[in-house]
Amino acid sequence: DAPYPIHNDVLNSAALARIQTKYAGAALLPMVVTEGSPLHPSYGAGHATVAGACVTILKWFFDETASISDPREADPATNGTSLRMYTGPDAGSLTVGGELNKLAANIGIGRNHSGVHWRSDYTESLRLGEAVAIAVLEDFRETVNEEFTGGTFTTFDGEQVTI
Repeated sequence: DAPYPIHNDVLNSAALARIQTKYAGAALLPMVVTEGSPLHPSYGAGHATVAGACVTILKWFFDETASISDPREADPATNGTSLRMYTGPDAGSLTVGGELNKLAANIGIGRNHSGVHWRSDYTESLRLGEAVAIAVLEDFRETVNEEFTGGTFTTFDGEQVTI
């Protein structure tokens, strides 16, 4: 047996005892997806691909540089049933584009936490969705009958794209 540096607080915790009782003595943490690893290959992450595409369209459609004034957050005192002012260190610098990027990241990373995907699946799938959205917007530009002046947005890699 290798001497793994696991603190005694962990080894003697009530949580570990409950896991071992429920899972026949196993000390491994249970997975969120109870059936284990998914039956599909890891890349690409569908949730992250859709998030990348949707956020890209929204960044093209809205002014991503616009500031978010008076940001709000769920109030833990009411179990999230009401809002309170957000006063975090970045409260004065929140933008539409930054918040959209965080939304896409939360969607993709959430699947990583559940053990369904790897970080590379999330990052590459955001880019895949972004590429699909750019292709759709370029096709739209060529086929729309109305006057189309285009729009500019920032990719997930920080590049400016004008369509």
